[in-house]
Amino acid sequence: MALKRKLMRANGLVAALLLTRMVSAQSPNANADLVLLHGRILTVDAADSISQAMAIRRGVIVKVGSDAEILEFAGNGPGVRVIDLHGHTATPGLIDTHAHIADGGVGELFGVKLSDANSVAEIVARVKAKVALVKPGDWVTGAGWDEGKLRERRYVMASDLDAVAPNNPVWLMHTTGHYGVANSLALKMARITSATADPAAGTIDRDANGKPTGVLKEDSAMQPVTLLIPATTPEQMRLGILHIQQVLHSEGMTAVKDPDIYQLHWDAYKSLLDQGKLKERICVLWHAGSTLESAKEALAEIKNVPRLPGSLGDDRLLSCGAKIYMDGSGGARTGWVYDDWLRNGKTPDVTSSGAGNKGYPQTDPAVYREMVRLFHQNGVPVGTHAVGDRAMDWVVDTYALVEREQPHPGLRHSIIHANLPTPHALEVMANLQKKYDAGYPEMQPEFLWWIGDIYAASYGPTRGESLEPLRTLLSRGILWSGGSDYFVTPVAARLGLWASLARETLKGTYGAHPFGLAEAVDIHTALRSYTAWGARQMFLENQIGTLEVGKKADIAIWDRDLYTIRTDEIKDLKCLMTLFDGKVVFTSTTRR
Repeated sequence: MALKRKLMRANGLVAALLLTRMVSAQSPNANADLVLLHGRILTVDAADSISQAMAIRRGVIVKVGSDAEILEFAGNGPGVRVIDLHGHTATPGLIDTHAHIADGGVGELFGVKLSDANSVAEIVARVKAKVALVKPGDWVTGAGWDEGKLRERRYVMASDLDAVAPNNPVWLMHTTGHYGVANSLALKMARITSATADPAAGTIDRDANGKPTGVLKEDSAMQPVTLLIPATTPEQMRLGILHIQQVLHSEGMTAVKDPDIYQLHWDAYKSLLDQGKLKERICVLWHAGSTLESAKEALAEIKNVPRLPGSLGDDRLLSCGAKIYMDGSGGARTGWVYDDWLRNGKTPDVTSSGAGNKGYPQTDPAVYREMVRLFHQNGVPVGTHAVGDRAMDWVVDTYALVEREQPHPGLRHSIIHANLPTPHALEVMANLQKKYDAGYPEMQPEFLWWIGDIYAASYGPTRGESLEPLRTLLSRGILWSGGSDYFVTPVAARLGLWASLARETLKGTYGAHPFGLAEAVDIHTALRSYTAWGARQMFLENQIGTLEVGKKADIAIWDRDLYTIRTDEIKDLKCLMTLFDGKVVFTSTTRR
């Protein structure tokens, strides 16, 4: 066979141990224009089949089988591209069903990066360096700090920033995105003083004398500052998306659900799509606010773009519903819970009034229910942010209520984060999935690692063992999808795969496994949550998520076999090549 002879002649290595050959133009009648050979292909199909080779035509998988079967299928056509996997492992392109990639990309390009800072002093030094590059009066912004990673084990405060930025307003967002710190100039501009009362569904952190420390929690408290910051420009948004797209490709990631977007984000994605530069599958949730009026505004925006199952750019850009916040954050201790939040894993947290802190809803529960009803009756999927157990119960009960009132199977309403489901929530989610194709948790196993030290402090040991209860979900037949919540945690999905098994914290302040291992799952299940099950939550299960005939050739190739390596090695997986629609969009140039 001509193809077999070409393969036998191709002995060199290019890029990361992978071989590609392009010969003459493909005949329009040929069975394949690209073949992958000599590999270990984890298809993630229903039987979890493993194959050697694959044939692709015009970006779609047309045959999966042994090397001999694929060589015979490809025939004697003169123009077939060959990728010799040299025994390396291929998986479906990984899918993240909750990542703020557009905003995160902008932050990485234009803000002060703080996610790897180890001390307050280091953060202050980075702010000082940025101040030196801007004019007096210009805003300095950054993101990613986390007191659980800092040597001082405390918040960054206005008093830390004032010495290096007396003439520039500063805002540094916490890694959770649910709180941040402003310097004194920014507080002054926002008119936040000791006399300023805590807003509804928000907290102004104060010192022992009642003076604001600069730390503001949740949107209602943060917005007096954040609304003063100059808006991101359309060009900055496009550049941010292109930047993070490169990162995604280097991590074998080909599809993302970007939640909580505004028109600026949609327009940037659409612009890049029109220019032929969008090479990820992006499914978005529109910001619905916290009132019935804001929900109606979001619904109007949703009606102006293609509705599911429609998409733009051959499944590259999809409008997948609306996003509502039911509560806040576990790290900020603003999630809505039944039992008091803790400090240091054991001391009950208290509010400024001295009462036990059980967090609070971000949206009035009765109003939330009306918002969900509005979207549901208009055929719009809803993704609700719910961290605390009390918040989760309200969300799943709301989904069950609107489905009973007006059944609309297939909207796949989701519970975003779903950190702490109660037995009641588990039962309702299982029933919703079976009866209405709804009630899907969109989980972030990386939380246990990246922000696990502040989680262990806030949740404590009893609740901690029930965090991210993946094994329980599996035992109840509840499907979930994996994600990072980037920029909250690093975007690489391999880290979520690892965390699904390891359940380790980054610093080990409360021990390496304060959440235990009873809720860990195996790598087969973890991979499915970042591929096949993720595809469902993007309404693309018939197009991507498994490597089967008829699916799009979105493929990641790895330096090691995910199914056979040790758990600790999963964290350090290296992507060698990424294909999107059958075209190579990333090739590693370094050898491990």
